[in-house]
Amino acid sequence: MPERTAPGPLLQEAPGPLTALQVLRALDSGPRGLTEAEAERRLARYGENVLPARRPVPWSRRFLRSLRDPFTAVLLCLGLVSVAVTAWGTGCVILFLVVVSCLLRSSGEHRADHAMAALRESVATTATVLRRPDTDGPAARPREVPATELVPGDVIRLGPGDLVPADVRLLRAAGLRLQEAALTGESAPVAKYPLDAPDGTRPAPLAQPHLCFLGSSVAYGSATAVVVATGARTRLASAHKASERRRGSAFDQAVHGISWTLIRFMLLTPPLVLMAGAALHGRGLETLPFAVAVAVGLTPEMLPVVVTTVLARGAARLARDHKVIVTRLPALHDLGAADVLCLDKTGTLTQDRPAVARAMDAHGQDAPRVLRWAAVNAWWTLQLAELPTPDALDEAVLDEVDEADLLDCDGVAALPFDPGRRLATAVVRRPGRLGTHTLVVKGAVEDVLERCAVDDAERRRLLALAAREADTGARLLAVALAERPARHRDYTPADERGLDFLGFVVLRDTLAPTAARVLGSLADRGVAVRILTGDHPGTAAHTCRELGLDPGTVLTSEDIDRLDDTQLARAAGHTTVFARCAPEHKARVVTALRAGGHVTGFLGDGVNDVPALRAADVGICPKGAVAVVRDTADVVLAEKDLAAVDDAITAGRHSGGNIATYLHLTLSSNLGNVIAMLAAALLLPYLPMLPAQVLVQNLCFDAAQLAFAYDRPDPAALRRPTRLRPGDFLRSLTRFGLLNAVADVATFAVLLLTTRAASDAQDAFHAGWFTENLLTQALVMLLLRGARGRDGAPGPVRYAAAALAAVGVLLPVSPLGPMLAMSPLPPLYYLLLAAVLSLYAAALKAARFRMSQP
Repeated sequence: MPERTAPGPLLQEAPGPLTALQVLRALDSGPRGLTEAEAERRLARYGENVLPARRPVPWSRRFLRSLRDPFTAVLLCLGLVSVAVTAWGTGCVILFLVVVSCLLRSSGEHRADHAMAALRESVATTATVLRRPDTDGPAARPREVPATELVPGDVIRLGPGDLVPADVRLLRAAGLRLQEAALTGESAPVAKYPLDAPDGTRPAPLAQPHLCFLGSSVAYGSATAVVVATGARTRLASAHKASERRRGSAFDQAVHGISWTLIRFMLLTPPLVLMAGAALHGRGLETLPFAVAVAVGLTPEMLPVVVTTVLARGAARLARDHKVIVTRLPALHDLGAADVLCLDKTGTLTQDRPAVARAMDAHGQDAPRVLRWAAVNAWWTLQLAELPTPDALDEAVLDEVDEADLLDCDGVAALPFDPGRRLATAVVRRPGRLGTHTLVVKGAVEDVLERCAVDDAERRRLLALAAREADTGARLLAVALAERPARHRDYTPADERGLDFLGFVVLRDTLAPTAARVLGSLADRGVAVRILTGDHPGTAAHTCRELGLDPGTVLTSEDIDRLDDTQLARAAGHTTVFARCAPEHKARVVTALRAGGHVTGFLGDGVNDVPALRAADVGICPKGAVAVVRDTADVVLAEKDLAAVDDAITAGRHSGGNIATYLHLTLSSNLGNVIAMLAAALLLPYLPMLPAQVLVQNLCFDAAQLAFAYDRPDPAALRRPTRLRPGDFLRSLTRFGLLNAVADVATFAVLLLTTRAASDAQDAFHAGWFTENLLTQALVMLLLRGARGRDGAPGPVRYAAAALAAVGVLLPVSPLGPMLAMSPLPPLYYLLLAAVLSLYAAALKAARFRMSQP
C-alpha cells in the first residue's frame, strides 16, 4: 500500500481566503467530483475518514488502561507493598489477581468493542458523493458511500438531518443552517452559505459562513460542498475531545461512589491490624502480610470484570434477539433504571403515515382547492429545496392529488420548513399571470394565521374552528396565498407577510397497533410516559385518551417558557403531555425531569430531537432516523416501535438486577470476613488465617462470582426500575455483613472447642475457618440471590456455589492442604458447623424478607 502522507500546506491552513475555484484546483478536483480510480488512490494515501479515537485500541494499551480502575490500582499497590516487605507468596498471589483482573476486563472490552463495531455497520453513516467512472466518461452521478471512504477533493451533497462527514467548503447552498453545538456549544442553528471570493480578514474558521466542519449537522436546507480535510486532519480531530463525551451516567456515579467508600475503609484496615498486633501481642512487621491480605479481602476486585461482562452480554442478547443496538454499554443499565420515558406522538403512539380526512375553507365547508394548493406547496418545496424525501404530512397531501394538477405551475423558489417558523413556502409562476409570483404558504395554524391579513376577531374565529377539529384528534395544516411582483432577488421569511388565508387541510393519525398494550405494560412496571410533541394540545390529548392514557392538564411551549427551572421540574413530575414543543422545550423538559431525580429516556428520530437526546440519561432512536440522531443516540431500534423499547428496558433490568445482586452479595460477604479477621487477630495468639490462605479463598470466591454475569434474572427485577443506590448497598452491607461476622465468630468458638487438643491446632484452625468461609459464601450466593425462574432448574450461580462449597470441604483434606498449612478436621467440627450454618441460613432468610418489605 502506498505510504500515507499529510495533505499539502494549502489544506492544512484555513482555505477561507481562496475562491471556490482555487480550492477545487488546489485539490485537483472539480464541480463533477473525482473519478473512482482517483478516489481509491487518495483513500490509500490519506487513509480512512475516521477520527483517531475510533481506531482499534491495541491490546497493550487496553491492558494498561485497565489499571486505572480504582480497585485494580489499589490491588497493585498492595502487591508491591507485599513484595517490598519480602512477603513473596502474598505479593505473587496479589499480582496474579491484578493480571487476571486486567486480562478479563481488557478481553471483555475487546470483545464488546468488536461486537459494537459489527453492530454499528448496520447503521453506519453514509454520504452522498459525486463520482465519475473515468475522466472522459459520462457525467458524475450521486451515490451513497460510507463516510469512512470520503477523501479530500470529493464533492458531496448535504440535506436535512445529514451529518457533515468531513471538513468541507460550500459550493452551492439553499437555506442551509447547521447545528454546531458539538463544536461551539451554541444551541441555535447557524446560517451557512457559499462565498466565491471571501475577504482577506481570515476570521476564526468556525465563524466563516462558507466552511462546514465534521461534528456539525444539517438542521435545515441543502448544499453541495467539496471535502477539504478528512479523519485526523479535520478540526474536530485536533479539538478538545471533552465536547464529544457524555457526562457520567447515574450508573457510573453509583459504582464509583460505592467503590471509593470501600477503598477508603480498606486503606484504613492495614494500619489498624498493625497497631492492634503490636499493642496486644507484641507483633511487628511480620503482621504486615496478613494486614495486606485483610485489605485485599475487603476488595471486590472482580467488580469491573463482572459489570463489563454483564452489560456486554445483555447488549449482545438484545442485538441478537430483538435487533436493538446498544452503542454505549452503561446505557443498558440506565435503561433498566429509567422511571420516565419521553417520546413524541407521531410515529410512536400513532403510525408515521397520517391520512387526509378533508380540506375545508375558512367557514368549515369542503374545499378541494385548498388541498390542491397544499400539494403545490409540498411538491415545489420538495423539488426546489433539494429535500431528499417529503415528510409524512406532505406525503399524505401528495397522495391525494394527481401529479398532473401540480405541473401547471412553474416553481421559482422555496423556503423549506423549519421548527422555528413552523411553516414552508413555495414561490410559483402561474399560467397567464405574467410578471406575478404566487407565494403558497403551508404550516401550523397559529403561525400561518399570524402572517395573514385578518383582523383579531377573524383570527380568533379561525383558531376556534381549528381547535374544534383538533379536539377530535385531527391534525391541521393551514394554507394561505399571496401575490407578489416577479423579481430576481431571493425570497426570505420576511416575505411571508400579508397573506390571504385559504383554508385548512385536516389529517388524522392511525394509532400504532402495539401502543396501548405497551403503554399499559410500562405503567405496570413503574415507567411513567411523557408526551413531548409539536402538535396541537387537543390533538395530543385526544390521542392519549384513545390509548387509555390520562392526559391531565396539557402544558404548551408558552407555559414552559413562563416557568423557571425549579417550577418546571415540579410540573414535569406530574404533567403527561407537553404540546407545541420546539427542540429547546423538549430539552428543557428532559433536563427538568433529571433535575427532579428521575432517570429519563427519550425516544426521537428527527433533527429537532437531538437536544433532548443529548439531555436524557438514555437517548433512543429507530434505525431509520436521520444520521445525526443515530450518531447521538445510545440505543438504536430496528423499528420505531414502543414494543422494542419495552424489550430494551427488560434487558436493562435483567443486567441491572444481576449487577445489584452481585454487589449486595460480595460487599456484605467481604465486610463480614474482614470484621471477623480483625476480631480474630485481636483475640487469638496466632494469625487466624495465613495470607496465602486468605488470597486462595478470595480467588475461589472471585471465580464463583463470575457466574453472576451468566445468571438468569430475578423476576422481581422486572417489576420496577433497577437503580443502583449507594444507600441501599450501605444498609445491605452492614446488616448482612454483621450476620456473616457473627457466624464467623461462632465458628471460632466451635474450632477452639474441637481442635484445642490437636497437636496441629493452628493448622486445623486455619482449615476449619477456610472451610466455613467458603461454605458461608456459597450460602450467601444462593440465599441472597433470590428465586430465578419458575422451573427451578439449576443455573450457573447454583453450580458455582456448589463448586465453591466442594472446594471448601475437600481442599483441606486433599494433597494441597499441607502445602497451604491446613490439616484435616475432626468429625465433631462438621456436625457443629452444620448447626452454625443452619442458624446462619435462617437468619439470612429472615433479614432478606425484612429488607424486602416496604
